[in-house]
Amino acid sequence: MKKEVLFSMSSPFRDEFKIYGYTFGTGKKSLAIVGAMRGDEIAQQYVASQIVKELNMLESHGQIAKDVSITVIPSANPYSMNIGKRFWAMDDTDINRMFPGYELGETTQRIADGLFKKLQGFEYGIQLASFYMPGEFIPHVRIIKTSLDYSEEGLDFGLPYVSVSEPMPFDTTLLNYNWQIWDTKTFSIYGGSSHNLEGMMCKTLLNAIMRFMIKKGMVNKKSYDVAMVSELINEKDLIVVQAPCAGIFYKKKSAGDFVRKGDELGRIIDPYEGTVKARFYSYADGMMFFTHDAPLTLQNTPLFKIYGA
Repeated sequence: MKKEVLFSMSSPFRDEFKIYGYTFGTGKKSLAIVGAMRGDEIAQQYVASQIVKELNMLESHGQIAKDVSITVIPSANPYSMNIGKRFWAMDDTDINRMFPGYELGETTQRIADGLFKKLQGFEYGIQLASFYMPGEFIPHVRIIKTSLDYSEEGLDFGLPYVSVSEPMPFDTTLLNYNWQIWDTKTFSIYGGSSHNLEGMMCKTLLNAIMRFMIKKGMVNKKSYDVAMVSELINEKDLIVVQAPCAGIFYKKKSAGDFVRKGDELGRIIDPYEGTVKARFYSYADGMMFFTHDAPLTLQNTPLFKIYGA
């Protein structure tokens, strides 16, 4: 295992800002894995750290394939995580909205630039990502559609779904999109929520990434648990249920639940009087793909996303 500082930046108030990378193997740049890029992505950093632990063990047993190099970056934003803040502490900007970066720009643009230069040239890239809203996802792979055509390779993770989405204008500043523009086949991995480490979810994501490495011949090991039969879906086909009004959100379904048309999904409670302001129901039979988990909601906030059966 080779540990190195991929990017550093001095600070007048704190210790030097550093992004560490852990590299295994000595061959071509086969795979890079990025963990937490936001300060609240605790589960993402945890899974990345477990990948470092697992690869270190495999390398010590000679189970990293020849002519392969795998780099893991557990955290690209330790400053924000240290103070429990999602975005950059000084100006509330998002590093994952700054790619490919600009070395003479604002702080987060310079961080994105320094990181992205180290990420170029890899055949595959994996980002342990979080959604722009707080919530819980069923485990899945997400690919932003570009000129690269490799969506079938997402099935190699063995997660329930591989979701392909058309890029929106704001997607063009994401790591996933820009990595592809620089010819890296990129996957974003979602599952569970960013703040929950207990249960099987983190283990499921770890096993999926290790399974992908085995499928691609990067790791010489038989198997990591049982792969699921993946389904390739288009993100635009998800059914979105929005909050009919603002208030306290009381949900009755979670990610991974199967729902029938007409099932009650949740309620909005009046924050002053405690009465039910609204009830909302499923429009179709299907699998609960995403559930919002913040206790307060605004009107028209997407609370549920359902993949129709």
